[in-house]
Amino acid sequence: MSYDFQAVETKWQKIWEERRCFEVEADPAKLKFYCLEMFPYPSGALHMGHVRNYSMGDMLTRFLRKKGLNVLYPMGFDAFGMPAENAAIKYKTKPHEWTWQNIEYMTTQLKRMGYSYDWRRRVESCNPNYYRWNQWLFLQMYKKGLVYRKYAPVNWCEPCGTVLANEQVVNGTCWRCNTPVVKKNLEQWFIKITDCAQELLDNIDSQLTGWPERVRIMQRNWIGRSEGARLSFEVDALGCTIEAFTTRFDTVYGITFIALAPEHELVKHMLEKLPSNQAQEMKDFVAKCAAQSAIERSAVGGEKQGFKTPFTGAHPVTGKPIPIWLANYILMDYGTGAIMGVPAHDQRDFEFCRKYGIEVIPVIQPAEAKNPLDGATMEAAFEDDGISCNSGQFDGLPTQEAIRKMIDWGESQGLCKREVNFRLRDWLISRQRYWGTPIPFVHCPRCGIVPVSEDQLPVLLPEDVTVTDVGRSPLLDMPEWLETPCPVCGGKAQREAETMDTFFCSSWYFERYCSPDAAASPFDPKDTNYWMPVDQYIGGIEHACLHLIYARFFTMFLSDIGLLPKGMREPFTNLLTQGMVIKDGAKMSKSLGNTVEPTEIVEKYGADTVRLFILFASPPQNDLDWSEQGVEGAHRFLSRVWRFVEENLEDLKKHAGEYVPMSSLTIPAQRDFKRKIHSTIFAVTRDIDEEKQFNTAIARLMELTNALYSFRPSEPADFKLRREGVDVLLNCLSPFSPHIAEELWGMLGNETLLSIVPWPVPEQEALAADFVIIVAQVNGKVRAKLTLPSGLNEAELRDAVMNDAQVKEKIAGKEIVKVIAVPEKLVNVVVKG
Repeated sequence: MSYDFQAVETKWQKIWEERRCFEVEADPAKLKFYCLEMFPYPSGALHMGHVRNYSMGDMLTRFLRKKGLNVLYPMGFDAFGMPAENAAIKYKTKPHEWTWQNIEYMTTQLKRMGYSYDWRRRVESCNPNYYRWNQWLFLQMYKKGLVYRKYAPVNWCEPCGTVLANEQVVNGTCWRCNTPVVKKNLEQWFIKITDCAQELLDNIDSQLTGWPERVRIMQRNWIGRSEGARLSFEVDALGCTIEAFTTRFDTVYGITFIALAPEHELVKHMLEKLPSNQAQEMKDFVAKCAAQSAIERSAVGGEKQGFKTPFTGAHPVTGKPIPIWLANYILMDYGTGAIMGVPAHDQRDFEFCRKYGIEVIPVIQPAEAKNPLDGATMEAAFEDDGISCNSGQFDGLPTQEAIRKMIDWGESQGLCKREVNFRLRDWLISRQRYWGTPIPFVHCPRCGIVPVSEDQLPVLLPEDVTVTDVGRSPLLDMPEWLETPCPVCGGKAQREAETMDTFFCSSWYFERYCSPDAAASPFDPKDTNYWMPVDQYIGGIEHACLHLIYARFFTMFLSDIGLLPKGMREPFTNLLTQGMVIKDGAKMSKSLGNTVEPTEIVEKYGADTVRLFILFASPPQNDLDWSEQGVEGAHRFLSRVWRFVEENLEDLKKHAGEYVPMSSLTIPAQRDFKRKIHSTIFAVTRDIDEEKQFNTAIARLMELTNALYSFRPSEPADFKLRREGVDVLLNCLSPFSPHIAEELWGMLGNETLLSIVPWPVPEQEALAADFVIIVAQVNGKVRAKLTLPSGLNEAELRDAVMNDAQVKEKIAGKEIVKVIAVPEKLVNVVVKG
């Protein structure tokens, strides 16, 4: 019988489903494990990045089930978002229909891969039974004072009359009409995630020890805690002050300009004061900056662009008038949107000043400089610590001492205020588009903006909607949906037409998996108390900051309001970030035309082959180079396993369960083979459970297969050993390629499904070597290598080495100072003379 992978895989997927093998319930009597991959967007079809991600999770889940753990392994879909609107326009369909068709098709693809999800728990974020709880949670945040509205800049296309997502801005122009995009201030919804900034930072070291250090560093930098001082510049001509934050108050005497972000709220007041020609110049500069991306504006070495205003601010210490500039490299999403320009000690400020001829005043000298810094001749900013100069009473102080004493003095004089600042900004969650969770608020001309009553949730998103390429949300043109009674006064009002950022959906879906059918609350605390936190989370490093920080914030909030235990502050104990799938030297991408469709490869080689290749080709954290030759190699290996079992089937079936302990074996070949079997168990277990090096685990199974082919049974014990070797091979192979392993297991006469057969445990005696190689050294130099029986004590080891002919020759006539023996490894003879 040949290896018909299509028939085998279809057969076992049906059996697993019929027997409900992977359905699981909370059971306090069992040790739990929650394994989860980041849920996908239903884009239409799986890609190889998905397959890599989910093959890792499924392999780990199957392994842990066999280890006796109660494993939760769910799947769902992150189903809201702009791509559905774009697809609706392109294919002349409705976002709702397109999304649900994709969800069902991708579910079929996932099942075809043999992934062992508990499909009863599937969650779709576009389902009203899910997004009603988005709305409910948003209202709880509002009650706790975490939700507010403020003006914030958005990408705006004037001809289209619409807000554009960052992805819709191409080279500074609208993707639809190619008109230059401008920044426009709109009042939008925010969540005060910054209230948790310190805890988010502190927990990185105390609770995220199971995360990759690279991700931990990225999160620290994203949160960006800075200790410093806030100072103010009085602008008499405008009747206001400009506030700036600095970590280097010791450079305050070196301020030679003030720079504002072009979006700073003070710009509007300046425009009102300026003559029309100057105002137009300023508007043109602001528009020019608005067309640049934040990355362009803030890039190291990027061109610094500025506009000098006619206004000045008073230096907070000296009172000297300081010119106010607008600068493209100052952004509103960090600090106050204003900086004190100290060009002698900040490279970006230095480049700006050299371009525009602004004075440079050094206020720190290098500690061991032969020639003092001269602002007129400096070629770059001096950004290191040093000794204060040109700083009045603080001259001569080392930098760190100067910072502390100058802030103390500044506070005592009312010139500054000590402050901790974070790079992390509050979360802007409103989106001016249709396909998302409706924000549950109403605009009433009498009562203002008021929340929808909780008993009226969900605010349903209309589904019979036509999305046009105008860019305007269709909700604004649906009076039957938009117009609603005010929840307070009952008068005419309008619904909030903006929808939530899709990151809101992905910030708590892992809790919903625990209770997917909960109707009275987002989830049942009894279930989350058992299953949470997620023990192993798997996903791409591109989500290292936004999604993972938002999910962490949500968990803290849910703990604060009592839906999660007080001590449960983090959602993910361990994090595995898999590398990308590369083809032809670049990440697989439809735009590059280098994608490989999983369905085609599965039809050609089978799901087991694809899973095996994807796990064998590279360590999980590294990028994987796609190779169809590699896929063919994985298929050949599985065919080889099949052939071995099939060719020896009758003999193998005769010796089911007749394992021979190591203590009963005396023939060296038998002992070596027994040792190979059990060292494979030991090594594969370690590779999966501890090292997460799945590729090396597969390599060990290939080695065991080679050993099976090489082993030639003749004695009765040999046939029993061969059966044991096959049983171990199939058991250890089953998490990687479960269908073929299950089929061969059944062919051997086993009635219990291999998916639930316990993981093999190595026999300790079989792990010990009969002989070991001992390195013999004289004064640390290798002089001989001896093959000796394993288990010799130090005295026996010394005697064996000292009696070796090569060692005797090297120590002849010399005084032996000492002999150092390391059992099972080496002996070093120290001599002199």
